[in-house]
Amino acid sequence: PPQWCDGHHVHAWADGGTTCLTNSVLLCGFHHREIHHGHWQVRIRTDGFPEFLPPAFIDPLRRPVQNTLHRRC
Repeated sequence: PPQWCDGHHVHAWADGGTTCLTNSVLLCGFHHREIHHGHWQVRIRTDGFPEFLPPAFIDPLRRPVQNTLHRRC
């Protein structure tokens, strides 16, 4: 649920990223730490949905993946 999530700036605020909904995603604590300290990356697609890029040791082609569990109607 959203109340268990952390807001994450896709482009870091400290690096000039904006503080707006189009530059943010909600992540659970575990996945938030993976983005900050791991090898995963997150980006926003042109349709506004986030996608996640796995590290090369998981997928050498780094094909984006999406969470399809909570899709907008």
